[in-house]
Amino acid sequence: MGRVFGFITLLIAVLIGGYLYIKQLQTVTPGGSAPQTVVDLTGVRNDLMAVANAERQYWATNARYASLDELRASGDIQVHVRLNYTYSADLSDTGFKIIATYSGSDSKAPKRISVDETMMLKTD
Repeated sequence: MGRVFGFITLLIAVLIGGYLYIKQLQTVTPGGSAPQTVVDLTGVRNDLMAVANAERQYWATNARYASLDELRASGDIQVHVRLNYTYSADLSDTGFKIIATYSGSDSKAPKRISVDETMMLKTD
């Protein structure tokens, strides 16, 4: 009887953990109604993380954050051109925020996605 109870408890814990994991993926992953938008969003998230990593590396060697143009000119980033997205950077002495702004027609796509020095992606 003890083994059966332990197995059932383990099974319930795995099911609850799986449900919570899937629920987290649904809330963290921004989406859109068009398949191309979903593909573009994956690329944008990768671009933002690459720029954020480049900013952290630049700060480590120069004790300041760099503009996107400076990062491109130095070869630290190679951000791909995304048809419906533009990138911008808000810099300060203590931090940065890299922003991707959507200008396409997909009403379900997030209008702004950003990353800051905490390396957390945020949908605005």
